[in-house]
This record gives sequence, C-alpha cells and structure tokens, in this order.
Amino acid sequence: MHDRMLSARPVASRRPCLTAVLRMAALRPTRQRVALAELLFGGPHRHVSAEQLHDEANSARVNVSLATIYNTLRQFREAGLLREVAIDASRSYFDTDTSDHHHFYLEDEQRVIDIPSSAIVIQNLPAPPKGTTVTHVDVVVRVRKLV
Repeated sequence: MHDRMLSARPVASRRPCLTAVLRMAALRPTRQRVALAELLFGGPHRHVSAEQLHDEANSARVNVSLATIYNTLRQFREAGLLREVAIDASRSYFDTDTSDHHHFYLEDEQRVIDIPSSAIVIQNLPAPPKGTTVTHVDVVVRVRKLV
C-alpha cells in the first residue's frame, strides 16, 4: 500500500523553480525562456551550441526561431546563468556549469568537455590595463584524434 501511495504522487514540475531563477536574474519568464531553460537546465551540466538547442527545441515542439535562441542564450549568459565557451570567431558553446574550470575542444567531434580548474596552473598573467580587473581566464585546449 505504501509503495502505491508513493507512485500515485504527481511529479513536481521544475517550471516554478526555473521561473523564479529567471526572475532573480532580472529576466521576464516568458513561455519561450522558460521552455529553453527547461531544456538547458533540466539535466546534468552540459555544453550546447545555439544550433543544437534549436534542434532540441524543435524536437520538444517548442516553437522558437534560431534568432530567439541566440538572443536567449546571450541574455542567459549576461545574467550569469550560462558561460560562453568561444571556440573561434564563428563557433561558441554555452556551458550550464558557470563554476571556474577550463575545456577541451574535441575537433573531430565538435564537442566540448570540462577540464577541472585545478588541472591547469595559470602563472605570470600580465597586470590588467588601468581601471580594469581580471574576471576569469578561459583555457580551451583543442585536440583531435591521431591518424
């Protein structure tokens, strides 16, 4: 009887929690922002491109344009909800883990994976220009399979 009572309980939705997170980040929780937040933050930390998120949104039947995806990712990044990993001038991934760490970029797979911050020692950084401060250092180590 006890097992049946547990299984009959409704599963709590993350929607109210994500709505609160968006509001705390000074972002209006529109239907599209909440839906994209569910796709981004509904599982373990990950790295996603705008195009990958657009494909996921289409698969989840979230009607959203690629331009809206780019705008939302930029807004989430500016609000501190995501971290952008710039691979080159035309390719960025967005990391749901905003903690201090670095990345491998697997060129053959066009995929990003984490490197713990303790695995790389940054030394002898030059002094930042007057009136500025270093906010973080991003290291992207590009790798490819041996042939």
